[in-house]
Amino acid sequence: MSTTEQRVAVVTGAARGIGAATAVRLAAEGHAVAVLDLDEAACKDTVEKITAAGGKAVAVGCDVSDEAQVEAAVARIAEELGAPTVLVNNAGVLRDNLLFKMSVSDWDTVMNVHLRGAFLMSKACQKHMVDAGYGRIVNLSSSSALGNRGQVNYSAAKAGLQGFTKTLAKELGKFGITANAVAPGFIATEMTKATAERVGMGFEDFKAAAATQIPVARVGEPEDIANAIAFFTGEAAGFVSGQVLYVAGGPLD
Repeated sequence: MSTTEQRVAVVTGAARGIGAATAVRLAAEGHAVAVLDLDEAACKDTVEKITAAGGKAVAVGCDVSDEAQVEAAVARIAEELGAPTVLVNNAGVLRDNLLFKMSVSDWDTVMNVHLRGAFLMSKACQKHMVDAGYGRIVNLSSSSALGNRGQVNYSAAKAGLQGFTKTLAKELGKFGITANAVAPGFIATEMTKATAERVGMGFEDFKAAAATQIPVARVGEPEDIANAIAFFTGEAAGFVSGQVLYVAGGPLD
């Protein structure tokens, strides 16, 4: 068994979309995977897909914005799978609205899940990474970090994750831990489907319109992001840290 096969990875928001695709990809890379989401039962399909392919995975229910739940979840993962040394902070929510319509609750919810959640998960997992002298942290940012109408909360959170990532890279590098961020463009997920519904468009029309603005002439799929994450979490990426990779089908202004 190789070193990579012995690594334990935690993927948050892994019940569906980018998180599920990432969990499946990391399992294929030889990791044991903790499939973490708010609703543990919702992780069943992802876990079954991994185990059916011969991989090892466990479903874990956790609200990443709750400190006690995060501590309990990481302790459980360490006990059932082993010390987590790979962490993908993917959990996220949308509460889109224009600034003057946005409630304080909608602002706080997005900040708590994206930023507080990444902070709590990273803090809990880094203890195990430091002990192991090895770690990989990947945070999911977004092209919205560059600014996007109707997403002042989401844009701020995703931009914040880039600064968070660069600081982790500086603080944790001496312990053999890298930290990088992947910033997706338009990816076909339940989240973008919800955005289409919010603006009153059918999802297929919404995707087709988006594709006309993307140089590769298609929208992204969750697997496109999982591929980038797989690189950052791999053994070969040990000299890559503090980077933000936009995966958007072309350059962004």
